Amino acid sequence: MPTGNGLTRRGFVTAVAASAGASKAALADDKPVPSKKAQPSPSRKVKSNTICVFTKPFQSLSYDELADRIAALGVDGIEVPVRDKGHIQPAEVPDELPKMVEALKKRRLEITILTSDIHRVDQPHAEATLRTAAKLGIQRYRMRYYRYDLRRPILDQLAEIRPMVKDLVALNHELGISAVYQNHAGPTILGAPLWDLHALIQDYPIAQIGSAFDIRHATVEGGQCWPIQLKLLLPHINAVCVKDFRWDGRRPDNVPLGEGRVDRRFFALLRESDYRAPISLHEEYLDHRDPKLVPEHLAAIRRDLDTLRTWLDA
Repeated sequence: MPTGNGLTRRGFVTAVAASAGASKAALADDKPVPSKKAQPSPSRKVKSNTICVFTKPFQSLSYDELADRIAALGVDGIEVPVRDKGHIQPAEVPDELPKMVEALKKRRLEITILTSDIHRVDQPHAEATLRTAAKLGIQRYRMRYYRYDLRRPILDQLAEIRPMVKDLVALNHELGISAVYQNHAGPTILGAPLWDLHALIQDYPIAQIGSAFDIRHATVEGGQCWPIQLKLLLPHINAVCVKDFRWDGRRPDNVPLGEGRVDRRFFALLRESDYRAPISLHEEYLDHRDPKLVPEHLAAIRRDLDTLRTWLDA
């Protein structure tokens, strides 16, 4: 069915089917062989529209408290900060991450996405974090983004970053885990315009690296052209991040979902594409640093989840 933006279920499925053979051949080798077209990972077929919540506002809670509160929201899991100043510090991952996973399992929850500071393999604790996560069955980790130096040529910097991505892909292939790169808004961030992110990941299977497509940031940076950006990245999207904003002069301010500029047509386009990877709700408009606001965050997330589910079911 046409969507008005050139994106159809038939067109997307045909493209996936045509490239399935190439993906199988690439993944059969023990090395991370780049493929000309990114392929859907097996995890896409497990569950449609798995919903998780980014737990940055709940880092003051114990693992059991966190699991209890998230279970009450009726979602499938969490996107958890495992990074400097996160819920778990990188050096503590081998000891602490299994404890969090166990607390979540008791409530039939999962760590859907592990949010990290990792963007190169030689960072302290990077390999230990990914090995621990993979052993615990965590399928995705969100990367730290790269930054440009605007005093230097952009394409030269992309060329310098490519080997970092290649090394990460090799480790991901070995461990059986996928990196997802979230596009952010900002004048120096790689991935803000999205074409550069596509250039970095287009040759690798989605089971090793993909896009965490953030519709809020895509709308800030792309304005009315976000459907083009979505179509460009769609074969590579392995997670979707959802939040909303409105303009305050030249500054984008975060607001409750449905009260800002994010277009609900985004979810109609996802449905038309048969998208099956996780959707992560980010509530960013209250101060996440104040533990006293945990009840307010929970109430805000409930409202945003109601809006999200309405949009997904429309």
